[in-house]
Amino acid sequence: MSQSSPGLSPGITPDPRRWKALVFIALAQLMVVLDATIVNIALPSVQTDLDISDGNRQWIITAYALAFGGLLLFGGRIADLWGRKRAFITGLVGFAAASAIGGAAQNEAMLLGARALQGVFGALLAPAALSLLTVTFTDAKERAKAFGIFGAIAGGGGAVGLILGGFLTEYLDWRWTFFVNIPFAVIAAAGAIAVIAEPSFSRNRSPLDIPGVLLSTSGLVALVYGFTRAESDGWTDSVTLIMFVASAVLLAAFVFVESRVSAPLLPLRVVLERNRGGAYLSLGLAIIGMFGLFLFLTYYLQIVKDFSPVKTGFAFLPMIVGMITGSTQIGARLMNRVPPRLLMAPGFLVGSVGMLMLTQLDVDTSYASLLLPAQLLLGLGMGTAFMPAMSLATQGIEPRDAGVASAMVNTSQQVGGAVGTALLNTIAASATTSYFDDHVADTAKNAGAMELLRLDSMVNGYTTAIWVAVGILLVSAFIAATFINTGVPKAPEAGGEGAEDEAKVPVIAH
Repeated sequence: MSQSSPGLSPGITPDPRRWKALVFIALAQLMVVLDATIVNIALPSVQTDLDISDGNRQWIITAYALAFGGLLLFGGRIADLWGRKRAFITGLVGFAAASAIGGAAQNEAMLLGARALQGVFGALLAPAALSLLTVTFTDAKERAKAFGIFGAIAGGGGAVGLILGGFLTEYLDWRWTFFVNIPFAVIAAAGAIAVIAEPSFSRNRSPLDIPGVLLSTSGLVALVYGFTRAESDGWTDSVTLIMFVASAVLLAAFVFVESRVSAPLLPLRVVLERNRGGAYLSLGLAIIGMFGLFLFLTYYLQIVKDFSPVKTGFAFLPMIVGMITGSTQIGARLMNRVPPRLLMAPGFLVGSVGMLMLTQLDVDTSYASLLLPAQLLLGLGMGTAFMPAMSLATQGIEPRDAGVASAMVNTSQQVGGAVGTALLNTIAASATTSYFDDHVADTAKNAGAMELLRLDSMVNGYTTAIWVAVGILLVSAFIAATFINTGVPKAPEAGGEGAEDEAKVPVIAH
């Protein structure tokens, strides 16, 4: 089979070690995705052990999110310029070192510094991993299988992190939620050195766009911090509003600069192509709903249902099973038979049905009768939609832009996660307070009745926010159905003549 990515020389034989390479790329992706949730379950233990105040505990999550989200585009461009394999290995080694520092942290400053450092190296590693996958798998059928596996990990890895975090926190120590990254990184780096071979002609050796780096990084940091601040201090807080205004100004200036410079950090052709832009947008919106749900279900199971950390982690297994099934058994099998929109739109709709079921939660809800089937549907729908969305987001891209296109996938996920957590948590908190205030006068003033009202109020807040998440998933489905109009990817012919057919997504000319 020939190489078929646009811009690649026809007749080039695919790397025979590409499937081995996938193992180590997927392992690295799993480590990055795990880290987004594995620390969450350990937060109470971390806070107590290092004497971190309630006001500062959010920075354990925020320090990582700010560095990761703010530097992703820069990391993707460095991967294009420097070489994806080198960026990938450097990211793994740096991430392992930062994790070791975090696990050994003796005080708050040391821990927060390690989390920020994890974010920095994660921003280099994540786009390098996805772009390596993009330039390694160019045959349509093989690409579908590879992205099916990658999509399952990207979607379900967060839930796996909750399981692993529960085990490590309950049976070992919170420090192992950091130390566990080290073997992942060592194995992935050793494997990458041994088997990954990046095509040399896929480099982008254009000079680095320094104004673009500064504007995009500061704009994304302001945006992520604004949403994080909104969660803790409210949407009308002066600093929150300043962050949002600053983000809008900086990102608008970034777009203006990118349209003028000869070697932009983010070539606008990457995001302005209709299908790719639709994939970024629908994926980002879906992540908003998913991340908020992880947070709500974690608290619901531990506080309302009194599940242990380990039991809570295992309670997410149906979602993981659904994700893997949707990605590898539905998305990957049908990707080369039907247009992407016919997988993405129905996938988001099925996910919204699962989310809709969760609006019926109450204090006495049975896990088996509601939570289990709802998670299965949600995982099945998201897994089916994520795989073609992630593939489409990098399909048809010029090899020199593979890193920055991959970074845009991660950026939409990271910003979507920050937005979802802040937006839905704020809605839930407001609804909880309102429900409690409306019903407290009718409650007998005894401890049992007040505790029941507190739990009822909490669940009411969750379901109110979940209704919003349902609406967001419906919007994702609408965008997928209307924006995305590319056809079925065609398998390339021998000799490279199928290159144009496989890369149905057009690339806007310079």
